[in-house]
Amino acid sequence: MRVLLTGGTGYIGKRLLPLLLEQGHTVVCAVRDARRFALPPTRQEQVEVIEADFLDRSSLAKIPVAIDAAYYLIHSMAGPDPGFEALEAESARNFRDRISETDAKQVIYLGGIVNAGELSPHLASRQKVEATLGEGRYALTALRAGIIIGSGSASFEIMRDLVEKLPVMITPRWLDTRSQPIAVRDVLSLLLRVLGHTPAYRQAYDIGGSEVLTYKQMLLRFAKARGLRRAIVTVPVMTPRLSSYWLYFVTATSYPLAVHLVNSMKVEVVCRPNDLARDLGVAITPFDTAIARAFAKIEQNEIVSSWKDALRRGTLNRLIAHYVEIPRFGCYHDERAMRTDDVHAALSRIWSIGGARGWYHANWLWRLRGFLDKVAGGVGLRRGRTHASELHPGDALDFWRVLLADRASKRLLLYAEMKLPGDAWLELRIDEEGVLHQEATFRPRGLLGRLYWYAVLPLHAFVFSGMLRKLAQG
Repeated sequence: MRVLLTGGTGYIGKRLLPLLLEQGHTVVCAVRDARRFALPPTRQEQVEVIEADFLDRSSLAKIPVAIDAAYYLIHSMAGPDPGFEALEAESARNFRDRISETDAKQVIYLGGIVNAGELSPHLASRQKVEATLGEGRYALTALRAGIIIGSGSASFEIMRDLVEKLPVMITPRWLDTRSQPIAVRDVLSLLLRVLGHTPAYRQAYDIGGSEVLTYKQMLLRFAKARGLRRAIVTVPVMTPRLSSYWLYFVTATSYPLAVHLVNSMKVEVVCRPNDLARDLGVAITPFDTAIARAFAKIEQNEIVSSWKDALRRGTLNRLIAHYVEIPRFGCYHDERAMRTDDVHAALSRIWSIGGARGWYHANWLWRLRGFLDKVAGGVGLRRGRTHASELHPGDALDFWRVLLADRASKRLLLYAEMKLPGDAWLELRIDEEGVLHQEATFRPRGLLGRLYWYAVLPLHAFVFSGMLRKLAQG
């Protein structure tokens, strides 16, 4: 089959694509930014990449008419825009209208379980998107999931942060809310096997694991799987705002995502019974097994995708291509260079920077900057990195975003996502003579931006000189 895949650079889409290719399907990947889309050379004949923004109807003309089915995996949950519901609705309408003009017989949508009487804005938006998609000239198959457990998933990483950092947790009472978590491999299996499954046409299914658990039970089971003793006390005095701040400061989540999560976690998400998994031959993974498998992937450095790498609207106002050209005028620059003892080793150190390894010099200052960024409402350092030694355009790297990671040309370019009175870039590249060039560029916004640059200039002299020396000479 020829299948359209949206959200191909997202958490689920990035994992679903290779499975579709292994099944022999030809895939058209619709992405906002083709620079972020990395594909092995052996798969290029099976994949066509088009740039399409589903909030821009004119760009959807690139979607070919000759497709058999389409996946809609676009969500705006973590976006900073308070009007994300309107954006999701508009995106769904534009997708529906364009796909209705194609030969597609089926659209598969991954949404959220919406069985409670009162829904959070996030879940209500998912419900509205499903209703909108169901109005198209094709058969909609909707899979509704609650918490997804897998390496790199937002739910998994948040639980990991809480359990590994807090021996005793004073928690909001919504930790007693029931949910039905499902392993990411089961979500992918169902998404894959429902493709072309005619009994699932014009049907909606709740998908979940074999157990209904409270969030408190999940945290305690998570702790047991890690061999940790944890005490959890729920209190009624934590308001949604306080709960959001609690998640934001303790975990790697952004504040907008924390707000959406808290609102959703107050709503029970338990599946209505159905036989979809049995009919499709999918054996549902137990919760403890899903946790164990996720950590096996982490320990083997085999994380395929992470929620942190999903580039949300508003993170960069334009496509990555518009930021790769570093501005020269109206900017401040800190340029340093040093010859490397071993180009290959230096390049490996550059590609391993950040995350658990740190920034090679004055890591306490980097951590302090990350803490201050969190206090100011920024992303902080807790996002880390998805892979220990691989970087791709669009990846999150602590409080940076990877714009360019070209190992062949020995160049890494990062864009700052911390709270700043301006725009900042950090470039690391090794030239043909084996000289490592390190350049920090800052484009200030107004007087505050200029004052900020001069305030941190003494720290740059200490931090950047030591980092350059460590990167170049080990």
